[in-house]
Amino acid sequence: MRDLIVTENITLDGVVDASAGWFSVVDEADQSDLLAALREQSDAADAVLFGRVTFEEMRGYWPKQTDDPTGVTDYLNRVEKYVVSSTLDDPAWEHTTVLPGDRFQEELRTLKASPGRDIVTTGSITLVQALVGAGLVDEYRLFLYPVVLGRGARLFADATEVPILRLVETRPFRSGIVLLRYRPT
Repeated sequence: MRDLIVTENITLDGVVDASAGWFSVVDEADQSDLLAALREQSDAADAVLFGRVTFEEMRGYWPKQTDDPTGVTDYLNRVEKYVVSSTLDDPAWEHTTVLPGDRFQEELRTLKASPGRDIVTTGSITLVQALVGAGLVDEYRLFLYPVVLGRGARLFADATEVPILRLVETRPFRSGIVLLRYRPT
């Protein structure tokens, strides 16, 4: 059985909305240890799951990168991608399958039961909140940034359906970001 991993960049006050540009607070810091952790995650996964909006943002950016020292471009171009959408017909990105929005949960359960490595989802907050509510998340990997915004979309905006979580790892990085890994009990 494959694990579904939710990976989010998150502020100290729980905001995951990246539109305010708060990722840049660590741009000047040495991020080699953080990039190594992201490569570990990529090596352990053979599929990525997106909601339609995040997918379209990723598709519009990553395939066009020609000089990406992070390896994200190569990874996203070769990995199996799944996008949940009720409106998208042609994903126009190699190795992409559209999961119909009206039955994505059953399709995802089937995918999780198939042979393979981890399935990772990132961004896609509406999708992630639906996955949390459906009990489909096997692990949360939260990259906690040393930022407080006070506003914006939160990962656990409606915390009524969040299971009790058990901390399985903390890993600080030189940039001040901390990885917090949790699994439902």
